[in-house]
Amino acid sequence: MKKTAILFMLFFFTIGLFAQEENKNNQEYRTLFGSENISHGGWGGLSVNYTQIGGADAILVGAKGGWLINHGVTIGIGGYGISNNLYYDKKIDDKYDEYQMAGGYGGLLIEPIIGAKWPVHVSIPILIGAGGVAYINNYWSSYDNDFNSTYTEDADAFFVLEPGIEVELNMIKFMRLSIGGYYRITSDLNLADTKPNVLDGFSVGMNLKFGKF
Repeated sequence: MKKTAILFMLFFFTIGLFAQEENKNNQEYRTLFGSENISHGGWGGLSVNYTQIGGADAILVGAKGGWLINHGVTIGIGGYGISNNLYYDKKIDDKYDEYQMAGGYGGLLIEPIIGAKWPVHVSIPILIGAGGVAYINNYWSSYDNDFNSTYTEDADAFFVLEPGIEVELNMIKFMRLSIGGYYRITSDLNLADTKPNVLDGFSVGMNLKFGKF
């Protein structure tokens, strides 16, 4: 929980710096609604991240997007799923077997943007939400016309906080490309023969965003 508290403090500190910078650029008092000086846009995009889960390589494929306010902050949603096959030899119900880990997470996206009108600038995405993960066993038999069955051996839900930083490029007017690094923090998992913080860790990835910026 200490790591979570520190990250929340860094988040609000960043928001404060961002707000101060905006005030330096324009001293006029602004409101969210009813002001001619506020611009509104929106975007959606796809993300591909590399990470490690339980010591094994993993690819996270996701989507995110939202409402862009005054070119400076996005409020929206985002989520990721584990796209590749992660197999583990786990002891479940007093037996060892090979299981596939599968799952995903998503939630609220808050993304301040610093210097959005520059061709190259910085964004600070923060994802706050929840997810679930499970161990899945694939049973195959040559009898019964090659019967194949998939069932869940163990599963659990979790809370997730994932702050990051991205270097973003304005490719064309309606498209941006960004490369970023992120750190994923989850609540403790209760899965058989698994560390409670197995999902915690760094990831790096690339994003394509399309919309009105």
